[in-house]
Formats: sequence, C-alpha cells, structure tokens
Amino acid sequence: MDLLLRRAWLIDGTGGPGRAADVAVTGDRITAVGVPGELVPDRPTRVVDLDGLALAPGFIDIHTHYDAQIFWDGDLTPSSWHGVTSVIMGNCGFGVAPTRPEHRETIVRTLENVEGMSMEALDAGIDWCFETFPQYLSAIEARRKRLNVGAFIGHTPLRLFVLDGEERAATPAEVGHMGALLREAIGAGAIGFSTSRQPAHQGAFGRPVPSRFAEVDEVDAMAAVLGEAGRGILQVSIGPGLFVDQFSELAVRHRIPVTWTALVTRSAKPGAALRTVERGAGLPGEVYPQIACRPIVMQISMSDPAPLGAIDEWKDVLARPREERAALYRDAAWRDRARPATLEAWSHRWAQVAVEETGVHQDVVNVPLDRLAEDRGSTPFDVMLDLALADGMATRFRVVLENDGDEEIGELLADERTLLGLSDAGAHASQLCDACYSTHLLGYWVRERKAISLESAVWRLSGHPARAFRIPERGLVREGYFADLVAFDPDTIGTAPIERVHDQPGGADRLIVRSRGVEHMWVNGVATRTAGEDLAGAAAGRLLRG
Repeated sequence: MDLLLRRAWLIDGTGGPGRAADVAVTGDRITAVGVPGELVPDRPTRVVDLDGLALAPGFIDIHTHYDAQIFWDGDLTPSSWHGVTSVIMGNCGFGVAPTRPEHRETIVRTLENVEGMSMEALDAGIDWCFETFPQYLSAIEARRKRLNVGAFIGHTPLRLFVLDGEERAATPAEVGHMGALLREAIGAGAIGFSTSRQPAHQGAFGRPVPSRFAEVDEVDAMAAVLGEAGRGILQVSIGPGLFVDQFSELAVRHRIPVTWTALVTRSAKPGAALRTVERGAGLPGEVYPQIACRPIVMQISMSDPAPLGAIDEWKDVLARPREERAALYRDAAWRDRARPATLEAWSHRWAQVAVEETGVHQDVVNVPLDRLAEDRGSTPFDVMLDLALADGMATRFRVVLENDGDEEIGELLADERTLLGLSDAGAHASQLCDACYSTHLLGYWVRERKAISLESAVWRLSGHPARAFRIPERGLVREGYFADLVAFDPDTIGTAPIERVHDQPGGADRLIVRSRGVEHMWVNGVATRTAGEDLAGAAAGRLLRG
C-alpha cells in the first residue's frame, strides 16, 4: 500500500448511494476499498485524511479537441483543473493526423475556421513530428501528460490524406484505402472513427470540410471496419443523411456503439430535444446522443465569424485571410447580398447577441443588437459590422448559440439515455470555455438546482462515459481499477469567473475558467493536485488505447 485515503465520502461512479470509506492505492491501482478504520498500512504509506470530502473516480471528458494543444500544453488545461483525469480528442471528424506535409496548411486552416483555433498558435505549437496516425499516437504517448488521453481518427484528415483534397465522392479503391488506414489506426490504439456532415462545418478557405463530401456508404464502410475489428466507437456530427434512423442501422448492422452530436435544447422549440431522445430510444442499437449541461455561448469577433459559416455569403468571408475580412465588411455590395440571409438565419438570436468585450463601445456593452439597431434605425447585421469596424475588429460579441432551454437541460440530465459531453475543450479557445462542465454540473445542477443527485452526476462524469466508450478499468472506484481519483467539497465545488489570458504559442489569447472546491486529484495513483493547488510537473497521464 503506497497511499491510504481516509475518511472519504465515497461516490464510486456506479450511481449507487454514497458511503463513508477508506481507499488504498498501490502503484497505479486501487487495491482496497473498506469501511473507515478497516484498512491498515503494511509498509510506509502516505496517508491523506479527506475529512469527509467526496471521493470519486476521475472524470472522463469524451468530447475534446486537444489534438494540437497537447503539443504545447501537456497539462491539458483547463480540463485538468476540473477533476478530469481522462480526455478523448479527435471528435467531429477533425484532428491533425494522418497528414502529409503538403496538407498541413489545409489542416491548420480547417481547425482555424471550424474549431476556432488560433492559426498563430497552431503554426508555432505543432512540431509535425508525425505523418501517419500510428506515428501521431506514438508522439502523444512519448510526451509528458498530466491526464490520460485517447484519440479518434478523424474523417477529414483521413480523407484529405487519401483523396488529396479532391471534393468528390471516393472511388471504391479510395474507400478501401481509407478502410485500411482506419484498420491500422485501430490496431495502433485509436478509440474509434469520427466524422461530420454538419452544414456549419466550413473548413479551409471557406470550403466544406472533406468529410462532408463523403457519401453515407463511405461512412458505413468505415463503421464496418470497426465492426470487423470488434472495437472502436463511431462518433458523428449530424447532418444530411445521418440522423437517428441511420445511427440505429449502423449500430445494429456492425454491432458497434454510436454517439452523435449534438442534442441541444432551444427555448424556441421546447420539448424537441426530449422528443428526439424518445424517437431514438424506440430504435434498436447502442446509440448515445451527446448533451451539454451549459448553454452554448460564444464570444465571437468579426475576424473569426465561424458560427456564421453555414450562411452561404459568409463562406466568402471564411475563404479570406483574417486580415482581409474587414475590407469585405466595408463592401456595400457584399452587405446587400449577405444582409437578408443573415438577418433571417439569426432571427431567433439577435435578442441574445450583444457586445461583451470592446475597446471603444463601452456605452453599448450588454445591449442586445436588435434593440441597438432599432434605436439607430439600422439592422442588427449592419450594427454588428459597424461596431466591429469602428473598433479595428477588436470588439467581441456574446452570442447564445444553442442549449438555451434551462428546464429542458435539467430533464435531459435526468434521462440516462443521453451521454454527457460537448465540452469542446481545446477548441474555440478565444470564444468560449466549457471545459469546466464537470464542476458546473456539480455546483449548479446538483447543489443549486437539485436537478440530479450527486451520485447520478458522478456516474454521468465517470462510470457512464467509461462504459459507453469501452475504457477498461477506469470510471469506477473499485479494487483492481486504475487509481484515477478526485476529491472535492460538494458544498463549494463550482466555477470561477471566466478570464482572458494570452498564454498560447505565438501570443494567442484564450478564455479560461478555474475551479472551486476541487481539492485533490490522482492520475494512475500519482498526486497531481493537493489542497486545491496543482502540483507542478505532474506527468502521470497515459495513452488510452481503444
């Protein structure tokens, strides 16, 4: 016994009732769980008195985009501040491998446009010490990591690698080539295969991301590879031709788990998300709709207007380098073309769009753009562009995009047929920070709203994702399992105010949220946080292989 955790209030990740317990750790494993006072050290042992703190399995964040950030931030912040001990990246069909040297710019620009990543940070931070997906996993495995990391192989880099960027359906030979590379990736340890048909996913140079040119049969062929391998999960960002009926068919035909994003609430369509859950639950197959426990709120600037990318006229914007976008906004002809479609597409949002950060427009901060436009005899579209141009494109607008139905979010959290995810940690770094979803869940939904129990919330964050994603021997506090653990104070756990910092390569900025009430963390039996403070240099994380 190397570590003895005494006087814990154990929430073991099964969803069962909490109980008083002591927990013993030897090496990287939990070796005993007993009633208080039952476990006695048999050799020099570090003893930590938790004094009634909740002790839970380390949280598992299944929906992150740390594929690039891991090259410059082995701590994987902010996730590591919020009780998370394992992350899954490569979601939505995106990633950085496999990538040939000639495709690196396309991959970087895709991540810039779709996932809101800083091109400066990507260019300065990725060392491109890999080309194939197995080489990428080897590079990740060799790096110091505070957390455990698993990765999907994404359809977009895979398709770019095989089709050389051609925007068309793949030939049978090309589908076979992609299948062979997927088989190789699964053999090397990929968690599964991810793809996107989401119309809003406009990639490099304003063009649809490569996965959107794939026919549904191509996705089926990749799912077949997972089925033949007998492991791996299929993750899909929904779009034309792929929704609940098709997910059921893929899950049944290939005997694989399927998870899809995103099931969100909309105050304008109350009950729609719950009806989708019911519809999916009536179909066969292991299918998990992913939900978020926070409203999806972004701070966007007109230099990086990715949320508008689904509107045809804004594809012209995304096709241009950032420094050329202001000129287009000054072009009256472009405005005349873009105005009607933008006003219509965001008609339900203008009341929830307002200036949040600005150098010169302090008098209009937090004033909804629809009200501001009415006062000025203009349109929200024109006011937004005029404010941006007058501030040298520095003004940032707060936009409530989705998941704004608070009551329905609570109902979805209580419905165990959904899977909690969608933190998007590592993506949209200058626009939002939902990597704090775990502490928000425990502070807001458990303690304040009492929408779900503490035991159910911990299951949502640990046992459930471990089971759905086939992550062995993690997600529970159980003898023989890896000692990924978090001790927190249920009375104080929550989130600190959002901050903007400039700590990325190239001086790029990002939004961060720190935690409250997360007192201790262990990853594979190694302490990474003590008494509410991270331990510098902790690097106990491992590569999670599918």
